[in-house]
Amino acid sequence: MTSVDEAGDAVRLTTVRKVYGRRDNEVVALDGVTTQFSRGTFTAIMGPSGSGKSTLLQCAAGLDHPTSGSVLLDGHELSGMSETELTRLRRDRIGFIFQSFNLLPVLTVRQNVTLPLRLAGRKPSRSRVSTVLDQVGLGHRRHHRPSELSGGQQQRVAIARALVTDPAVVFADEPTGALDTRTARDVLTLLTQAARSAGQTVVMVTHDPVAASYADRVVFLADGRLAGELRSPTAESVAERMTHLGAYADERPRPRLEITGGGQG
Repeated sequence: MTSVDEAGDAVRLTTVRKVYGRRDNEVVALDGVTTQFSRGTFTAIMGPSGSGKSTLLQCAAGLDHPTSGSVLLDGHELSGMSETELTRLRRDRIGFIFQSFNLLPVLTVRQNVTLPLRLAGRKPSRSRVSTVLDQVGLGHRRHHRPSELSGGQQQRVAIARALVTDPAVVFADEPTGALDTRTARDVLTLLTQAARSAGQTVVMVTHDPVAASYADRVVFLADGRLAGELRSPTAESVAERMTHLGAYADERPRPRLEITGGGQG
């Protein structure tokens, strides 16, 4: 497996193309995308529905295989790895956060957080688990079950579960889509801290310009291609760019941009 400089990119995609279907039913989800996510940065991925956001995240995380092109993640070229190696890499070096919290209701907060480690046959470090639970503000709720927590607290559990292995990269797909504005802000602040304080790389797919404004950089997609980026974004600058992207992706009039909510990329 190929290695890269530790100070370089956590994830690098080179001319990645992803095609679904065959011949007459062919759909190009990604069309020659080249981009990178540097270590210790927080990047948001945005674009109109159907632009390829979720496909890019899945290919970058090794959850889906590009039709062609190269994905380098934490020093490993994914195309050269077996399914067993990919599973191990995702388990040890990647954290995942989704709009749905995916917690097991019969387990406590602590048990949910440590479940990936136990499934991998690793004994959780008591101090590491305590540190992560304190980091997300749930140290005092470690023995509670998901039904005893608010939606925002459940998403915090999901974040702690993603961070407990000290991953190189955290991939988040619409992590605030099911949360109210105040709770969403708290979750986004935690992701920002993960990048800036813990040095983890965070890559987040979102439809929400306010959520994207927490990132260091916003990468825009349209029709499966890169359509520019913004650094040090504001909600206003992101919303303006998204309005233009609507015209870029389709000349027909588009509905107003939704400031919150989920959907498929």
